This record gives sequence, C-alpha cells and structure tokens, in this order.
Amino acid sequence: MRILHTSDWHLGRSFHGASLLAAQRDFVDRLIDTIEAEKVDLLLVSGDVYDRALPSVDAVKLFDESLVRLRATGVQMVITSGNHDSALRLGFGSALLEHAGLHLRTSLADIGRPAVFDADGFAVAVYGLPYLEPRMVAEALEVTEPGHPPVIHAALDKVRTDLAARQGASAAPVHGIVLAHVFAAGGAASDSERELSIGGLDIVPTSYFSDFTYAALGHLHGRQQLAEHIRYSGSPIPYSFSEAGHRKGSWLLEVGPDGLAEVRGIDWPAAKELRILKGRIEELLTEPQYASAQDAWCQVTLTDTHRPAGAMERLRTRFPDTLVLNFEPEDRQEDTHHSYADRLAAAASPVEVCAGFVEHVRRRPLSDAEEDLVASVLAQVKSEKVQA
Repeated sequence: MRILHTSDWHLGRSFHGASLLAAQRDFVDRLIDTIEAEKVDLLLVSGDVYDRALPSVDAVKLFDESLVRLRATGVQMVITSGNHDSALRLGFGSALLEHAGLHLRTSLADIGRPAVFDADGFAVAVYGLPYLEPRMVAEALEVTEPGHPPVIHAALDKVRTDLAARQGASAAPVHGIVLAHVFAAGGAASDSERELSIGGLDIVPTSYFSDFTYAALGHLHGRQQLAEHIRYSGSPIPYSFSEAGHRKGSWLLEVGPDGLAEVRGIDWPAAKELRILKGRIEELLTEPQYASAQDAWCQVTLTDTHRPAGAMERLRTRFPDTLVLNFEPEDRQEDTHHSYADRLAAAASPVEVCAGFVEHVRRRPLSDAEEDLVASVLAQVKSEKVQA
C-alpha cells in the first residue's frame, strides 16, 4: 500500500499581505500529479487544512475543488483538524463523506475509531488525532496534569486499546498508523507556526509514538525525520522567510505485510522562491549576483550607514515582490554616551530639535532640502503665532 503523508496546507493564508491562493492551487496540482505518478492509495493530511477557524470563501472553494479532483484519482483520504482549523466546521458531513472515501477525524469521539484499509494479506488501521486543546478535553480523557503530553498520552492509550483488539481478532497483520497535530520533542520550529502553549507545556515526547508502524505528524512546517517511523511532512509551500532553505514536499510510505518497508521524500519546488538579501542599496540594485532574486519574494536588510530615502520604492524597481525591509547599518557609530533625551536637551534651536527627532526615527539625518523645509515651516508657525 502506498501512502502519502502531508500536513499544514493552511489554505487561505497570506504572506506579508500577499495572497498565496495561486501558490496553493499550484501545490494541489503537484499533489495530484504525485498521486497519479506514484499510484498513491491513501492520502494523509495531519491538520491545519485551513489557516483560520473561519476560512475565507476562496479558501473553502479551493478545498472543495481540491477534494473533488483528489477523489477523481481514486485515492482515499484521512484528514484531521489542526490548531488553526475549526474542528466542527471541518468535520461537517463527515459521516456522509466517509462513504465517498474521505475520512475526517475532527472530534474526540473519533480518536479510537480508525479508518481501516484492507490490502493483500494485511490491513492498515489509520487513527486520526485532531488537535487536542488540553483545557477542553482533559476532563473527558480523565487527565489531571497540565499541558499537551498527558492529553496525547491518554488519547494514544485509546488508540492502542482499539488497535490491540483488532490485531488480536485478525488472522492477518494489522498495522497501526496515527496522525497527530503536535509539537514533538526534537522537532525544529519555524516562524510561521502558532505556539500551542507557553513554557514548554506543549512538547510531546517521541517515545509516545514508538510502537506504531508510522506516526504522521503535523504542526511544524519543516519536513523532518524524528525517527524512521516518526516524521513531519511540513507545509507544502513556505509560509515565512525562516523557511527559505526548506525542501518542501511530502513523505511517500510503502507499507506491506511486514509493516513499514520504505519512506521516501517527494519534493515540490516552490513556484515562487523566497530570497533573503542583505547589503547596501546601490549594490543590491546594480550587482548581477542578485539578478536571480528579481522574480522571488524578498526579505531585504539594508546595511547603509544611513537609511536610504524611499528605500522600499527603489528596491521594488528591481525586486517588485519585496515584502519585508529591515535596516542594520554596518559602520554606523552609535552614540552610547548620550541618550536621545540628552541630544534634544543640547539642541540649540527648534530646527535642531526637529532634525534630531527625524534622525532618531528614520536613522538618517535631514538633507539640505529637508532642513530648509523644516526651517521654513517653523518660521511660518512662529510668524502666525506672533500675528495672533
């Protein structure tokens, strides 16, 4: 049986104000191409289908269209809800959709109810753990300790109980696969994930998943391996500049009578790259080495001594999709002996007061023309005050 592990689609998400719907449609195209080329039998989505609990109309339409196209390939699907999803909304119609090969696992009641898939000489029982907010489910799971680990442990005990019963009643092997939307110990985070809790109470030991055939984890956006059978697929496209170096894609599993036979990475190169640029503005605008970034989403850090005027507008003449602009002067000498208040107190005229404020805010001094303008405005204000 061939199984494709994905997660964290975040349909409807924007990237520093720029829409990602076109990139997400491109991802769906690549997903379907992979399913057809690799003859995938089962698709897993480990949470965060949407980016918001109340997704946009366009995001819902994209998901609806994607499900229709996916089912047209013949692939079966198991989808769980993540911390960004509304479990109730995502799970609407789940009992009916199950007859169409779409198995939604979004409620606490479904934790011990797997989607079972029969193969030649064995079966695969897929258990979907939706995102479990400890404060909401602790009582139902009879958990008294705080944080995610006790909740996940209790949920997996229910999974193990059901799996053991199925294995004991079956003459053929039954392999257990679990989907979970968690922050597992050893996982590398990105800037685009929402924290599940404060103070480390969200970190779940990987040992909790050690006795399953495979643990398909979601939440962290970097594709990564915590153990041979415990992995994050990561998000299918990047959602922050901290993911500029990620290889986006999914994991393709081969499961046979003896269990997990092979896991192989499937790469989905981004339709639009992320680039992080750093340097002086004139170098960035003229040097040939930066030409490859002209069609990318860009995060730019300028190192000029003084903040260049109209920096964003100038950068976008060469890098039109510059989304983030930072300023870190390399050779500017900061006055560590005098505070901003001291500088203003030492100002000899109102013009120097204004000039000091502007330089403090934008980190470059007034030009001659700007200083003349400030002096003119102050003179006009003084004149009007005298006339009054």
